[in-house]
Amino acid sequence: MTDPYGIVWPLLRQLDPETAHRRALQALHMSEGVPGQLGLHILEKAFAVRDPRLAVNAFGLRFPNPVGLAAGLDKDAHAPGAFAAMGCGFVEIGTVTPLPQPGNPRPRMFRLIEDAGIINRLGFPGVGVERVRARLWKWRDGLPGGAILGINIGKNASTPLDGATADYVAVFDAIYDLAGYVAINVSSPNTQGLRTLQARDALTTIAGAVIARRDLARHVSGRRIPVLVKISPDLDEASLAGVIEACRDTGVDGLIATNTTTDRAGLASQHRGETGGLSGAPLSDRSRAILDWLVREAGSSLPIVSVGGIMTAEDARQRLDAGATLVQVYTGMVYAGPALPGAICRALLGQ
Repeated sequence: MTDPYGIVWPLLRQLDPETAHRRALQALHMSEGVPGQLGLHILEKAFAVRDPRLAVNAFGLRFPNPVGLAAGLDKDAHAPGAFAAMGCGFVEIGTVTPLPQPGNPRPRMFRLIEDAGIINRLGFPGVGVERVRARLWKWRDGLPGGAILGINIGKNASTPLDGATADYVAVFDAIYDLAGYVAINVSSPNTQGLRTLQARDALTTIAGAVIARRDLARHVSGRRIPVLVKISPDLDEASLAGVIEACRDTGVDGLIATNTTTDRAGLASQHRGETGGLSGAPLSDRSRAILDWLVREAGSSLPIVSVGGIMTAEDARQRLDAGATLVQVYTGMVYAGPALPGAICRALLGQ
């Protein structure tokens, strides 16, 4: 049978990447509003694979399958229900900042077709935590299929680095009651100086403050919200060791590895010289190497969500076999289409 995305993809390529992204989100958002959840039922029938054998218990949560949507695709929570209905076992929205901000000037997204990659320098554009919270309220009783909602949090670009901790805490306080887990983003290359917050002392301060708020919220709500940290693929081993130490010292529950890279080695596409973070197939080897190192050095004490260059079902299987607890996709969804999570699930079931 012909893959419908094979027809849609050439049409999307006629639009600039950010416009195509926005229109796809608008269509998915509209599907959430069809009366009787008919739109969501159609998506589920078309794409989702539901099988209890796929379930994963991690961070004190039950994920219906190990395939999630990475942060960045749905920054402002336009369509988390639609992505869950399409078969994602968890949906990570964001990065969410305390206040609305426009992000960096356009153009700021570029397809690297020959390399099956994307460069973005979006810079956390978003509507701010208050509007994100309002959009997520409809999902307070859970996403379709039991998918877990992750919320990726960051600081405003205008906030000085020495004030970053307050931003992370402010976003956490605003959304913790709606989140299945929270991810601290200190690894985007598109907010000036943000990656310096991965250093051991800085990360200890930020993660420690968020964990303290988490523990306080637990006493009030009775819910313990797992806190994860998303890291860069461009860290050397000494820096990775510092991340592990900071996470262990503060009680972080796990790592998301990795964000986008600034490396441009081996690229052939027209836009390879654009600044920003590179995702997709060119990131695969580096992200896998980071996973291997973390599994070896952190063992089972820090479960790892592997993301970066997962373009096929086989890519996902290899990450899970290498020790990842869960995987996430983003650029793979752009190139392979919305059937990718289901394809991964079927491969894991041997179908």
